[in-house]
Amino acid sequence: MKLSLGPLQYFWSRERTLAFYREAVQWPVDIIYLGETVCSKRRELTTRDWIALAEELAAHGKQVVLSSLALIEAESELSVLHRLIDHDLFWIEANDMSAVQLCREKIVPFVAGPSLNVYNHRALAMLVEDGLRRWVPGVEQGRELIKELREATDADGQAMPELEVIAWGRLPLSYSARCFTARSLDIAKDQCQFRCIDYPDGLRLTTREDQAFLRINGIQIQGEEITDLGPELPELRTLGVDILRLYPQVNGMKEVVTHFDLARHSPTAPPRIGMRNGYWYGEPGMRMSARQND
Repeated sequence: MKLSLGPLQYFWSRERTLAFYREAVQWPVDIIYLGETVCSKRRELTTRDWIALAEELAAHGKQVVLSSLALIEAESELSVLHRLIDHDLFWIEANDMSAVQLCREKIVPFVAGPSLNVYNHRALAMLVEDGLRRWVPGVEQGRELIKELREATDADGQAMPELEVIAWGRLPLSYSARCFTARSLDIAKDQCQFRCIDYPDGLRLTTREDQAFLRINGIQIQGEEITDLGPELPELRTLGVDILRLYPQVNGMKEVVTHFDLARHSPTAPPRIGMRNGYWYGEPGMRMSARQND
């Protein structure tokens, strides 16, 4: 079982981003996803910078995947996507069907990111014909759906692509043309002043009862909880999961990677250091499942 470092969801300074990945190259992760997936206005690193960083990490033996935006709205954003795909040395994480189409046309292998809607084996088979090599299920797709999809794929005599499951991090729940960070600060989206950079782990949203509920991250909404599927590792192995995705966070990421690296080489499940993911059990995401105790 491999470990991947998912794409950076937050807006960090250029210095912080480069320092993070130059440290990450020493960590026991096999795959690193690079690129902006949330907002095209986040330009601390240019497309050329991301590609140069990808080449640097690949030279250290990491498999690098270049990630696309989850919501493509402008010609300028399509132009960036063309540049990523035209580079032709790295797989692409397609988080929008525009990326799937371009990868198919240019015969570039791609990963289906969690924002693509893949709910049945026939849709998966069509994407495989287009060049899909790896599938990351959506955040609400739990063990039963994955099991059913795998069984249906096997029954059709088809081969499953690599299966990568989000094992750690705040779940990306939704995207919108509206910038929630700008809205919360009472400023216009077009004059946002790049305020997301002030919230390197997102902006906490609480209920009227002051209960932490969600994280605002520009046009993206995340769950508040840092979900942890570490204790489900035996079940993930049984399901045929190939890769555990760990989403970057501003503090303690090295310790998280070390925790999962030890866990994947152990015959026993590790203790839970984050929160249970209700979605995995077919329940509301925030509901901590009672099926397993710490």
